Amino acid sequence: MRSKRKVDEYFEENKPSVGIGRKSLYGGVTYVVARGASIGVQVASTILLARLLSPHDFGLVAMVTALVGLAPVLIDLGTADASTQKARISETEISTLFWLNLTIGLVLTVLLAAGSGLLAAFFGEPTLTGIALASSLTFMMTAASTQHYALMRRAMQFRQTAMIDIFANLAGSIVSIAMAYTGWGYWALVAKPIVTSGFAAVGVWISCPWLPGRPRLTPDVKELLGFGMGVTGFTVTDYVARSADRLALGYVYGASALGYFQNAFLIYSNLLDVLTGPLHNIAVSGLSKLRSNADELRRSWATALSSLCFFSTAAFSVLAVTGQDFVVSLLGPKWAPAGPLLCICAVRGIAHTVERTLGWLHVAAGRSDRWMWWGLFSAASQLAALAVGLPFGPVGVTTAYTIVMFALFVPALAHSGRPLGIGGKEVLRAVGPQMVAGLVAVGVGLVVRQYLLADFSEMTRLLLSSVITMAIYLVVVVGAFRVTGPLRLAQSMLRDVGAMRARESS
Repeated sequence: MRSKRKVDEYFEENKPSVGIGRKSLYGGVTYVVARGASIGVQVASTILLARLLSPHDFGLVAMVTALVGLAPVLIDLGTADASTQKARISETEISTLFWLNLTIGLVLTVLLAAGSGLLAAFFGEPTLTGIALASSLTFMMTAASTQHYALMRRAMQFRQTAMIDIFANLAGSIVSIAMAYTGWGYWALVAKPIVTSGFAAVGVWISCPWLPGRPRLTPDVKELLGFGMGVTGFTVTDYVARSADRLALGYVYGASALGYFQNAFLIYSNLLDVLTGPLHNIAVSGLSKLRSNADELRRSWATALSSLCFFSTAAFSVLAVTGQDFVVSLLGPKWAPAGPLLCICAVRGIAHTVERTLGWLHVAAGRSDRWMWWGLFSAASQLAALAVGLPFGPVGVTTAYTIVMFALFVPALAHSGRPLGIGGKEVLRAVGPQMVAGLVAVGVGLVVRQYLLADFSEMTRLLLSSVITMAIYLVVVVGAFRVTGPLRLAQSMLRDVGAMRARESS
């Protein structure tokens, strides 16, 4: 009986409850902190692996992951977002989606195994055959956990999913580092996602006791798939645009050059993910429940976006100034060419963080079709940037991507928010001051680093540059623009958390 009640909570009606906005914010903070710990494990393992392995090793595995990374998108088919936003969901519908995910995972496993030789021939690297075959093991594990993750998101169990991610990442990192230390070379990088996805699948099955039943293709399932296809249309085109750079750089410049780009991008994407990845799940769950109250939805969206931009811009501004010293201090001198790439990526992150929130509004409005069409336009823009920047190497590609991102972030959110009455003015009102302050802080911080801190050691320069850049940002955003809402919100939430802990301990 207890187990039945626990399963029933995943299929309750998706409607707003008292304090849903506050609950979403608390869930967001908890999930971001936990997700940050997970990303911290991943970054720490990357630092150790970078000292044990070569850029060529990282480049080899990046050639495969550029293709393999698309598999979770195809396996999911947008069904996780579809089931999260739907007002009512049944066990039959989720069971049908589960078996569909599993079937797609099996098909992709067979296709990658059959095409592994062609992949090796394309890059002229025979070792890619074995790497591709081993990497395909992640497909079935991803497929087996997709709907369990979706149900936990629907029930807003963000803390539990974050803890699963932390444990899985820790297990994968330990195995990978042990393999690298004992001389397994690039196989250490191959093993990490396999072990991580395996532990994650076991974790969600234990945490979410729902068991799939017999599949049945009902009209409601077709509706979910229709919505999901719109989400998939965006994620596939977006992923193709984001992965084309690694394929192109690996083919034109070789594995070592790609290795520098890959590790710079890995550090950048980890920070981007810890800021935006968890919040997508929380925002979609929370805003979808407010669909019937447009004014409250817009207010909650503006508060969340402004707060996210406030803190993310601070983080990326510091990284843009300290990127070169960060790479050399943590990864070692052999990775110095990745430093400028990380600095440029970090500047891009100021706008990219905002652009990544477009899914909040598309899913909350139930308009995955608009999301798909925007994905096509965005992908075409990024591929054009890749074509322009490729002759100039990794630096040219990264710079071109940064310029395009700043051109697209306002139109991206205005397009996603139009069905909800949100336009470009609302976007700029929510994030404009923070972004201006961030760019000013980057400019001044780089000048200070170059002309006043040049004679310091990397670690000392990194620490001083961080403090100076952060101080400049706060002076501009708080002192000049008077943006204090995110700080007051953070202070209020910390006070409430402290009060809750005091009550629990008494």
